Amino acid sequence: MSWQTHEVSNQYDELQDYKLFDTDPALKEALHRAGADWAAPWLADYGEKLGRAETFELAERANRCAPQLQAFDRRGRRVDRVDFHPSWHELLALYRAQGLVSLPFDSERPGRWTAFLAGFYLHGQVEAGTLCPATMTQAAIPLLRREPALWAQLGDKLLSREYDARDLPAERKSAVWLGMGMTEKQGGSDVRANTTAATPLGSGGRGGEYALRGHKWFYSAPMSDAHLVVAQLRDGGPSCFYVPRWRPDGSRNTVAIQRLKDKVGNRSNSSSEVEFQDAWGVLIGDPGRGIPTIIEMAAYTRLNCVIGSAALIRQGLVQSIAYARQRVAFGKHLAEQPLMRAVLADLALESEAALRLVARLAEGFENDEPAWKRIVAPAAKFWVCKRAVELAGETMEVFGGNGYVDAGPMARLFREAPVNSIWEGSGNVMCLDVMRALQREPEAWQRLLDELAGLAGDDRRLRAALADLMAMAALSAPELEALGRRFAQQLALTVQGCLLRGCAPATVADGFIASRLADGHWGRVAGALDARAMDVGYLLERALPGG
Repeated sequence: MSWQTHEVSNQYDELQDYKLFDTDPALKEALHRAGADWAAPWLADYGEKLGRAETFELAERANRCAPQLQAFDRRGRRVDRVDFHPSWHELLALYRAQGLVSLPFDSERPGRWTAFLAGFYLHGQVEAGTLCPATMTQAAIPLLRREPALWAQLGDKLLSREYDARDLPAERKSAVWLGMGMTEKQGGSDVRANTTAATPLGSGGRGGEYALRGHKWFYSAPMSDAHLVVAQLRDGGPSCFYVPRWRPDGSRNTVAIQRLKDKVGNRSNSSSEVEFQDAWGVLIGDPGRGIPTIIEMAAYTRLNCVIGSAALIRQGLVQSIAYARQRVAFGKHLAEQPLMRAVLADLALESEAALRLVARLAEGFENDEPAWKRIVAPAAKFWVCKRAVELAGETMEVFGGNGYVDAGPMARLFREAPVNSIWEGSGNVMCLDVMRALQREPEAWQRLLDELAGLAGDDRRLRAALADLMAMAALSAPELEALGRRFAQQLALTVQGCLLRGCAPATVADGFIASRLADGHWGRVAGALDARAMDVGYLLERALPGG
């Protein structure tokens, strides 16, 4: 006798075996606008590989089988090794093979930053933890290029498309990864409060050897071949140092891993606490210039935080639309029901606006535009990363209880989202950076306003938003700081609205501007917009063709 009491019906798995690049019209348009059509063929191939069911399975395994610290070998010798599941290595190798680590810096091809953005954006939709070491390695390239001795040793290994996971001195490897170690318990984002001390082993100075003693509360990707860290010189202030995993004599450097962080998300990647026990390091840049050096590096990593959050928003949207087109409730598919359609349309507008913002930021980095690199970038990190946190919850809710169960990707998206908002400067730090940039670079601010006014044209809603921005910017510094979050939000929304008006289909641009900048009721929850005047069918088909 069979005791099966029911048949499984009206249950659908998350979307897999689809082509991430080919199903994203907005991404292809961004490439074309940046003159990066040359990258479309390999991005299409990469998107197809990422979308395979087996790649999603690799991502699931890498996050379920978390890294494990092996501080000692069987005989009690200190090894400070972190072991990863094989899926981690497969995903990192897949990313590195695309050349994405070095793409922004390995040529002068027009559109190279947008091509990089596209590859990073596609990978981040499937697995985000592997993007942490990739981001830090990429951000170190322009710094190390200014250090002739180090670049001679490492340059070809940083630009390499090979993947070399061996725990060996860098000179014996075909490719290397770099991490960062800035944060200490007492300082957090206030790196000037660091207490780690650096003592010269000789004459010191730029390129000189030092012994580092102290701790780091967050030491990202401790199995990296080297880290860039900040430590205090006795008479020189905070300075930046290159600290390899192995000393020049072939012995292990004395960087003792105390424990791995048990994080909410980003679980495939390892973050640690370490002690420097007179660890060997080389001074990068000039003595006392560690903060500007790290700020330069952070500019690149913050951009990647925005791209990564846009990727999470995109993946949540795609999964939600695919599921809603199949799932039936109350006699109709979810995607046919007006209330759900309003939610999905809101998500579609948010996703395309986030993508268009990061695409323009990528152009700003390629062309070295201060307005976009130093004013818009921190505002974008503030806004897009926070939106990803909220919208990850909304997309989980589309799946109901199935989304909350930790057996599929929706729960992982939800856990992953907060890291980009916190890492490399949380919300208030980003707002302060925006306001400092306004004060330090008034010419860049004016150029930005002129560009946005040109994009806004005669749209009265955008004109009003720009006027509101200028009124706030004219306040005294203390008054503006009190409105810091409101200003950063308004800046991000206004920039997104202007960019969409300048390049997106009218349905997308009008829907975004009407809901975000003209509707006083929008903003509390996703879907609380007036969808009656929108072509929701067009928005959903554009977001995920084939519905």
